Parts: sequence; C-alpha cells; structure tokens
Amino acid sequence: MDFNKIIKTTYDAIDDKKGERINILNISDISVIADYFVIANGNNQNQVQAIADNVVEKLHNIGVEPIQTEGYNTANWILMDFGGLVVHIFNKEDRLFYDLDRIWQDAKLINIEDL
Repeated sequence: MDFNKIIKTTYDAIDDKKGERINILNISDISVIADYFVIANGNNQNQVQAIADNVVEKLHNIGVEPIQTEGYNTANWILMDFGGLVVHIFNKEDRLFYDLDRIWQDAKLINIEDL
C-alpha cells in the first residue's frame, strides 16, 4: 500500500471541500490501530458529510475502499477506517471537545509538502 499516494489523495479530497485544520499524523511508532491518522473539520453537518463523501470517492478511484465508517448520519465525528489509515472528520465543536490532536501529540506530524 503506497501510503504517500493515499494520504495525498485524502488530503486533496478534504481540501477540495474546504476542510479545515488538516493534520496528518504518523502513529505507527506509538499505536497498533493504524499507521496514519488524518484529522480535519468542517463547519456544519452538510460540509462534514461532503468531505467524507469526497474522501471515499477519491480513494475509491485509486482502488482503496473503507473497511468501516462510523458517525456519518449525525456528522459530528465521521470516522473512516481504511486499514493503515484512519480518517477523522469532525464538526468544529466536537473536534475541540475530543481534541485528538492533543491526545495523539506524541505522533509525528507530517507536512503534506514532504509527501
């Protein structure tokens, strides 16, 4: 699995729908649940769902399918599991509340330009 291509595609799909504060975390050294997290947020339910839809569509186009998706209907926090990559799309309030960026602060923050 070419994670650089998958992460870049994910980033671009989120950015296309004006997702905010897109963080890419390499968690491979500190967790067994995945190798990477991508965390972002939208401003409302429709935007959060549109971001999630675009991520699924763009990754499908390169042959990557979600194993599981949670939270789509409420769109407060949509979690999409793609195996080695887990994508978290929040609304603003829930992103602040759950603060995954702080919880996973020991992860290596990846700059999209480095991929």
